[in-house]
Amino acid sequence: MISIGDLDTPAVVVDRRIVEANLRRAQNHADRQGLKLRPHVKTHKLALFAGRQIELGAVGITCQKIGEAEVMAEVGIRDIFIPYNILGAEKLERLLALHRRLALSVTADSMATVEGYASRFGDPGRPLPVLVECDTGAGRCGVQDPAEAEALAAFIDGKPGLRFAGLMTYPPKGRMAEIDAWLSEARDRIEKAGMPVETISNGGTPDFYAATRVTAATEHRPGTYIYSDRTQVGFGVGGIADCALTVLATVVSLPTKTRMVLDAGSKALAADRCPSAPGHGHIVEYPEAVITGLSEEHAVVDLSGCPERPRIGDKVRVVPNHVCVVTNLFDGVHLAEDGEVIARLPVRARGRMS
Repeated sequence: MISIGDLDTPAVVVDRRIVEANLRRAQNHADRQGLKLRPHVKTHKLALFAGRQIELGAVGITCQKIGEAEVMAEVGIRDIFIPYNILGAEKLERLLALHRRLALSVTADSMATVEGYASRFGDPGRPLPVLVECDTGAGRCGVQDPAEAEALAAFIDGKPGLRFAGLMTYPPKGRMAEIDAWLSEARDRIEKAGMPVETISNGGTPDFYAATRVTAATEHRPGTYIYSDRTQVGFGVGGIADCALTVLATVVSLPTKTRMVLDAGSKALAADRCPSAPGHGHIVEYPEAVITGLSEEHAVVDLSGCPERPRIGDKVRVVPNHVCVVTNLFDGVHLAEDGEVIARLPVRARGRMS
């Protein structure tokens, strides 16, 4: 084993104990609330952690793209939900191959997407489960009201190779009562029309610990909870001490008394802003510092609020603003415990965006 401080930089370091604590806390909460947990692997993209999430009690996993699902299928994950409109002959062939190997479900928010599924999935003995995606206020994909949800559910139900499996939403933060009313009305309309609503899938980490206020939901799809990040801390989901992933960086320049430059730019930290705090990340060793700017390979840091100055060659740890993007920037992460690297894990699902 080597010390974290001996790693070449920039490097991603993941604290195993914090990950385990975050996973257990979430699973225990879901169990207490009678809510199924279906974690989104987009945050970590690692087979090891997907397997651990299932070991702790998750019913399966969520993958945003077929490529992620293919990687997870290769390592033995057998229940995968892809909440995305999947279009095109090539993607549908890959989807069919996955369907033949495992329990797979998908979403649709239009008849065009459903027609695509129906063109390739025609076996009534093993239909493809399809959930209707609902726009409950986030303004992204999804049918726009419960009446549209009912109509699309009926359209799915009429296709012999498909099975209407429920409703899915990616909700706006903090509007649980509105989301619950939307989903409850859609469920009631669909069930009155004679179609059972097996699953109502809610998502997102920020509202996970308040997710039971959406009483219609039967499962939740948190992703960022495994690592957390500066944005989640700003939302009130734990503190900096609960952030498992940091980017280790080296001080490569101190041009002035108040300016530091790190060797981790936008290609290591991503460029996302945090709505509750300034700069492009939190420097653990210098919490008063502000990362004021990123170029591709440089992070410019304002040290004017810091009582102490680093030295050139020092290494610091940065908690990213948005950890999911950072995961997709590195080929591997270093799993650590008590300051020592215990494993290097290849991010096999990195870049699998189709």
